[in-house]
Amino acid sequence: MSTLVAISGGVDSSIAAYLTKARGERVICVLMKMFEGDAQTCAVRQKSCCSEADAADARAVAAKLGVDFFVFNYKDVFRQEVIERFVKCYARGETPNPCIDCNKYVKFGELFRHLTAYECDMFATGHYARISRDQGSGRWLLRKAVDTAKDQTYFLYNLTQEQLARTRFPVGELTKREVREIAETQGFITARKPESQDICFVPDGNYMSFIEAHTGGAMRQGDFVDATGNVIGRHGGSMRYTIGQRRGIGVGGFSKPMYVVSIDAVNNTVRLGEESELYSRRLLARDINWIALSGLTSPIKAHAQIRYNSTPQPATLHPVGDNEVMVDFSISQRAIASGQSVVFYDGDVTIGGGTICTAES
Repeated sequence: MSTLVAISGGVDSSIAAYLTKARGERVICVLMKMFEGDAQTCAVRQKSCCSEADAADARAVAAKLGVDFFVFNYKDVFRQEVIERFVKCYARGETPNPCIDCNKYVKFGELFRHLTAYECDMFATGHYARISRDQGSGRWLLRKAVDTAKDQTYFLYNLTQEQLARTRFPVGELTKREVREIAETQGFITARKPESQDICFVPDGNYMSFIEAHTGGAMRQGDFVDATGNVIGRHGGSMRYTIGQRRGIGVGGFSKPMYVVSIDAVNNTVRLGEESELYSRRLLARDINWIALSGLTSPIKAHAQIRYNSTPQPATLHPVGDNEVMVDFSISQRAIASGQSVVFYDGDVTIGGGTICTAES
């Protein structure tokens, strides 16, 4: 058995490689070079990002394991499928999730296709998730990790049956603490390495400066408006705002706190309103990928998660048109943002997910 392991220079992928080799398998470690990170910024902030330091750490782990190590250049596909989608999503007045696109198009897209070329049977990553097979339906299932605080199934809902059948998540059965303990025991350089908390291609967290630099132009100013369309202030570009935002709006004089309620990218207007206007009971999602099901033909009960750091909430899923789902929540949800993903669960099993189109009051 041969396994291709995506290794990033972090502790999770290091242990994924270690556990795979411990199974007696032939291991090939691959580092994906996707973006030129700012090494100095990363050192100051003590956070991992795409840098030469990460490449050196990944290479050191592979050497310690005595396995082959390669670096694949995916800068072009990463620019096209992740960065460009990120910028275009903001330009449409939506809120992107580049980590989901990276998994779909790069890790489980371009890299996954290298399994045959390198004569590998399986693919492994350091994601916190688990895979099992339903004996009744025969379908491969994506399940939440043992360490629910680190669970990453939200970012993996686009996985297909073919990909799940040939993928392993070795750290999914472990807690983060156990992962670090193994790394310490094995003497890996990554054992105490801090986790990355920012988007790798925006190491300073300033998304708007990145977009301006990427597009080569300053954002166009526009109007803040109220519920009736009255102009109540000026803003520096609708792309600077996300649904539910309060801080940094730059306009005051209201008797109550005001939030970004909606964004009209076409007219470059941002509507402000009170917090009560942020709540919705229903959303429409497109581009659905089903995992536990082959498709949806009638309404089902499930739990739906509208952003990574939120808790799945009771909802009813209704099939709508071609590959779309209407999600009716039992309780109103705050600040549902188009462009983000909604992922459906049955207990710890990921039913599927899609991209949020619209939310209704």
